Amino acid sequence: MARMKASPPPTDASNGAAATTPPTGPVPRDAEASRQPGISVHSVLALLDLAAKGRPEDRDAVAALLCERLDAAAVTQVSQRVREIQGAMVRLQRRGQELSALFSSARDLAELHDVDSLINRLVRRAHSLAGTDVTYLSEFDETSRELRVRSTAGAVAPSFHHLRVPPEIGLAGKIVESRAPHWTSRYEDLHDVPHADNIDSAVRAEGLVSILGVPLIASDHVLGVLFAANRVEHAFSPEEVALLSAFADNVAVVLQSACLLNRTRDAANETQRTNAALTEHVEAMERAGQMHEELTAAVLRGGGTTDVARTLSAALQRPVVIIDENHTVLASSHERPAATVIDTPAVRSAIADSRRSGRCTLLTPPEQAFHAAAAVLAGEMVLGALLIGADAMTLGAMEQHTIERAAQITALLTLKQDAVLYAEDRVRGELLADLVSTDIRRHQNLPARLRARRLNPDDMRTVVVVTVEPDQRRATLRAAQAAAAPAGVAGEVDGIVTLVLSETDPQRAATTVRNIVCAETDTDQVLTVAARPAATLNDLSVRFSAARDCCRVLAALGIRGAAVEADNYLPYTAMFAHDPTAVGQFIDRTIGPVRCWDAERGTDLLSTLHRFMECNASPARTARLMGTHTNTILQRLDRITRLLGDTWREPEPFFRTSVAVRLNALAETFGPVRRTSS
Repeated sequence: MARMKASPPPTDASNGAAATTPPTGPVPRDAEASRQPGISVHSVLALLDLAAKGRPEDRDAVAALLCERLDAAAVTQVSQRVREIQGAMVRLQRRGQELSALFSSARDLAELHDVDSLINRLVRRAHSLAGTDVTYLSEFDETSRELRVRSTAGAVAPSFHHLRVPPEIGLAGKIVESRAPHWTSRYEDLHDVPHADNIDSAVRAEGLVSILGVPLIASDHVLGVLFAANRVEHAFSPEEVALLSAFADNVAVVLQSACLLNRTRDAANETQRTNAALTEHVEAMERAGQMHEELTAAVLRGGGTTDVARTLSAALQRPVVIIDENHTVLASSHERPAATVIDTPAVRSAIADSRRSGRCTLLTPPEQAFHAAAAVLAGEMVLGALLIGADAMTLGAMEQHTIERAAQITALLTLKQDAVLYAEDRVRGELLADLVSTDIRRHQNLPARLRARRLNPDDMRTVVVVTVEPDQRRATLRAAQAAAAPAGVAGEVDGIVTLVLSETDPQRAATTVRNIVCAETDTDQVLTVAARPAATLNDLSVRFSAARDCCRVLAALGIRGAAVEADNYLPYTAMFAHDPTAVGQFIDRTIGPVRCWDAERGTDLLSTLHRFMECNASPARTARLMGTHTNTILQRLDRITRLLGDTWREPEPFFRTSVAVRLNALAETFGPVRRTSS
């Protein structure tokens, strides 16, 4: 076998003799090995073949290949490197499979003629991607909350193909309720969910042992669950869960898009059948269909809202403007309107009517600039609206239907763009979650991951959390990402909008973020809390906990609009962070009688009590501070004693009363305290 050897020693050309004289006699085997370091070319090629196969489990093969040539330390080092290369090859292969599946799904959507056929193709593709024994998709019925097996791949039991799962039963019910992936290595050992005999019988008939399920979610609606199962015991790895989840996200969007497109085509076909005798109507339908194809083609080519506006304008021979959910102009078929926000009463009323009916709505009365509006909807969520300019010709039923189609296409385009943004947000969201996680294991390689996103680890200093009303969450996330760019990160952590910024002044950071969110959401009901700057990346988790707990306590006090620094409220956070809802009950139990007395009689005993606390329980100092006579203060204190009891001025009750008074004053600084029933 050929071996790589060191070059022979040079010779002295001047005297024709070798520079060194080799020893005579037999060469010891150890000496020969020492003069011939390394491994054979055949072994190197074998190592490369092994690494290229991408089988990290073949560890013993590497050791057996090298043990005769290298010492134990070198064998370990080379084995580890080969396994790393194998792992990278596996991940690349999986990512290639995922991308191939995504592209294939996009082609399926473009060629869609039958939703059932599309679902079967998606399930078969998921089956190939997951590499499990059985793959199946269960469709979720929001009315009955049942799950029905819609399509299977690899299943052999007849009872399995049309299986129905009642609400909240089994692993499927758990996935729907939690909206998160769940799995079990042994189904028979799954005891933390309710079981049904027919479900267990079907699973046993199919011979399934280990099951992984991921939810299909689109527009905040659960469409179903995608399952991958094996007939042998198998522990699903995070990579397998992530791969199936990524494919499930794509399946959900494709299914929703397919249903919308299918309904659109069904409506068009029904209209054509109904009005086949009317030539003019058929021609109008053809024109509408052509425009729909042009819009679809424009979207599939990567076009934006401007392409939709121009295509619709050409079909209607009138200007078209597209606005978002905040009435900000996104695109226009002609020159962009002078106003960046179109929010007149007539436009707002027409969009509201269109949202309720799902149809194009004429403005009443028509404005000089616009004649009709159509809401852009995705389920119950309003994504914006199409505004149709005025013209001498009236908008007939067919023209209005064309506008409604364009609104649907705009909704699909918006969902597509949101899906792309979601993919990016998901990466940044995972990075943000790791930054503020208390699990030290998630902090590994954070500096390198930040630099890979073109972020400086030294800029990750101040944590800001934001609380808004639920219907403002989408706009708030968008505003938070704008506020964090380009040096910070933003996203959702545990359902809370969170930012990590480079700003080192917490109060300035909280104020800046609040101003940006208020401008984006057009509301002042925005609460932002910033923690003090972190010295290192590992400190961010502590800062996040402090800001989050402070935000919850302030929200429990009824504070909805403020920008504050968490350290200013540490005593209250420490007392009520475990149960923020208890803060209102604590105030009511402690000083509730005084508050009720003031509310019923129009007095201000609570203000006197507050000043009394500030003056270290001195009636004379309180009288001077309030500009009244000491006897008046004493009379008020007597009234407070009758309301709170004789012991309220003893050390422990006095401390509790002091805290309750200060919490009440804190809430009134930003707004009224919300009373909590005890």
